[in-house]
Amino acid sequence: MIAVGLILIFLAIKKGYEPTLLLPIGFGAIIVNIPFSAVLTQGEGATEVIGALDVLREAGIHTELFPLLIFVAIGAMIDFSPMFQKPTLLLFGAAAQLGIFGYHRRRR
Repeated sequence: MIAVGLILIFLAIKKGYEPTLLLPIGFGAIIVNIPFSAVLTQGEGATEVIGALDVLREAGIHTELFPLLIFVAIGAMIDFSPMFQKPTLLLFGAAAQLGIFGYHRRRR
């Protein structure tokens, strides 16, 4: 899986294939497959070492902060120049904004 992660990073950087997607996926594939690292929570006898990715999961997934940030990032990535070239991108920006409003309305 580390080799697959390296291939994904190579494709993202050198070839320019969807770098917004492939770079974090490749980086994550490498990080979680490093043996004996403190990235994931590990139990050692009676003690438990809490990993960095578990801290991020607690901070972002359980508090539902990451979905909100994803919707905001999609909305911020929609720029006017690509929108003029492909008017259908307006739908992606509108969907991101609706996702933000729907998310907050559901939480109330």
